[in-house]
Amino acid sequence: MQKVAWSSLSLDMAAVAVLAVSISLTVAHALAEPLPALPAVSTSLTGDGETQPTRAWAKFCDQTPAECEIDPSQPEIIALTPRTWGAILATNIRVNSTIKPMTDQEHWGEEDRWDYPDDGRGDCEDIQLLKRKLLVDQGLPRRALRMTVVLDEAGAGHAVLIVRTDRGDLILDNKSDIVLPWKQTGYIFIKREGSDGAAWVGLEEQKVFIVTAAQ
Repeated sequence: MQKVAWSSLSLDMAAVAVLAVSISLTVAHALAEPLPALPAVSTSLTGDGETQPTRAWAKFCDQTPAECEIDPSQPEIIALTPRTWGAILATNIRVNSTIKPMTDQEHWGEEDRWDYPDDGRGDCEDIQLLKRKLLVDQGLPRRALRMTVVLDEAGAGHAVLIVRTDRGDLILDNKSDIVLPWKQTGYIFIKREGSDGAAWVGLEEQKVFIVTAAQ
């Protein structure tokens, strides 16, 4: 398989397209070899009523409305096949290894901004947005890919990407190359994108009120 150099960390939209091709080739190569076993069936997060999205998400949707549209004809839970599992694993690893972590204040000069890391730099939500876009480009339904706010191991606000599957809710995280069921992350899950409209959904794991830049 042709190797792709990412040392420049320059991700304009043309480079994003190349990254998507690279991931597709990685998946195709992986399918020719034994893949890690599909994860065991686990539980899914239960919603606890509508809640407000983060302010930065609302601004992102105002600027890129097509990225936030909900197509009710799409499934909100997907069947986890070996090919889909391979795409999820490859995308998580490739994006984590490509994007240089940087806070919004350092990157944009703003306290909290959700955007694509087209210049190769970004924080947790920017990295998850790119994974979401690349998975959609590979054929996964956006409705099953939900941006999510959690409290991490230090009690700080953090963003992850949930992939909702028939084997449970799986977490893509820039802090780990391992895709885990949500219960195994150690995070407290606060809220995620809704599956039926602009409102977000509060989650059953919400135990404390989050007052961080994620609000």
